[in-house]
Amino acid sequence: MKRIQRYPLLFLDILKHLGCNLTRNRVYKRMRRTLPIVLFGLVVMGLSTSGASFGELSVSPPVLSEPAPTVPREITRSINGNNPITTMEKKWELDYETYFGRNLTDSELQAPDIAKILTQISQKTQTKPAVLWVVPEPEGLVLALVTPGKEPLGLIQPNVITENLKAEVINLYQEITNPRKLQSRSYLEPAQRLYNQIIKPIEAQLEAENIDTILFCLGQGLRTLPLAVLQDGERFLIEKYALTRIPAFNLMNLNYETVKNAAVLAMGASEFKNQNPLPAVPFELSTIVNSDGMNGNITLPITNLENSPQWEGQSFLNQGFTVDNLKRLLSLSPYRIVHLATHAEFKPGKPGNSYIQFWNEQLKLDQMGQFNWKNPPIELLVLSACKTAVGDKDAELGFAGLAFQSGVKTALASLWYVSDTGTLALMSEFYQQLKTTSTKAQALQQTQIQMLKGDVRLQQGELLLSRGEISLPPEIASEGTDNLSHPYYWGAFTLIGSPW
Repeated sequence: MKRIQRYPLLFLDILKHLGCNLTRNRVYKRMRRTLPIVLFGLVVMGLSTSGASFGELSVSPPVLSEPAPTVPREITRSINGNNPITTMEKKWELDYETYFGRNLTDSELQAPDIAKILTQISQKTQTKPAVLWVVPEPEGLVLALVTPGKEPLGLIQPNVITENLKAEVINLYQEITNPRKLQSRSYLEPAQRLYNQIIKPIEAQLEAENIDTILFCLGQGLRTLPLAVLQDGERFLIEKYALTRIPAFNLMNLNYETVKNAAVLAMGASEFKNQNPLPAVPFELSTIVNSDGMNGNITLPITNLENSPQWEGQSFLNQGFTVDNLKRLLSLSPYRIVHLATHAEFKPGKPGNSYIQFWNEQLKLDQMGQFNWKNPPIELLVLSACKTAVGDKDAELGFAGLAFQSGVKTALASLWYVSDTGTLALMSEFYQQLKTTSTKAQALQQTQIQMLKGDVRLQQGELLLSRGEISLPPEIASEGTDNLSHPYYWGAFTLIGSPW
């Protein structure tokens, strides 16, 4: 009799799944009348299909591999991709204009315009780019994907709760940056959960179209997500795609020009009055720029490198690293890459709270628009030692808006402060990759992969790069080996703005 009593409960679950709302008492009443008839019918059907005789009949309880679902879980459903794109582009443009206190653009590109532009860029760069909007909403996580020449793909995941998603981002950040976990892989669980929510639903589309570059347009709470570290269980996202984050597609500089022969202005400080020193900065600047002097002839040994990894330009250290000097040099000289090796921080509150530290003063984020970044246009602004307040709306807006606020096409910055020598390793490899790859995003991708694989590392007083090694000066050299494969060392660095 106990076995028979299971059937009303199973029957109740089936009715709920079909949308029938019956109480348990009503189900029991109906089952008392109908269960004998149902069981007799099942017996007859079983006999007719198996050919068994009544003498061979035995009745067993049903075998269920898992409990019957009581409420269906809607994982993903399709939506009109044009709607979130149009809505979010307008909303986020207003958010950034409100934060920075000025009009930013009059552009109103729609999804078909974006798809056409991606086709044109694809032909120029020989890449396959896609734009992905990731929008946490009260009704779920909205994904909208535009690929070259195609209609947008729109999806919503009602089961993804915004607050849980934001908490997962902070959890991933903490697992990566915890100094006691640099030998651990504890970051993999949140990295894989975020991958499944953000990438997995559109993964088939990305693969079908051979996409190799993704421009992420991220909503509130996700703008400081370390994208490169998302993981599918086998590979990190950076191993599959070149990445950048953009505030909105309408806020991008869409022109493409190669930077392989660009002149570089490299500036920085190794000493500060109220902040920690950065002893590797002098060496960092001299590995980047082939200059006759850095405030007075500094020569460091570079050996066994194919051709010269250095760039033409000028470098200025400590007392030469002033706001006035930067403003003067930008107005006089045709630099297309500006590298600032110094502390920078994106803080909560107004743009004036966030800053880049110079030798004698701070350049506030709201002052960057006063510089001549556009004539000639600065293709790349690099901040090699910065951090941001993860999870804060204003700090996120400042970080994600760094490129267009400064007027440069692309910015390279870090989400958290990475060790001095780890930053040196990444920057040295990045500038080598930038000479050979088609886009800035590809250069950063290859750099991060080289670090992940252990091909870029510090060993016995030398910095090993993909194209050779550099002897380190005694003040920053280490007798041991520093493994830089943990995402703490490479996952912080991200492009903001154009990947091209």
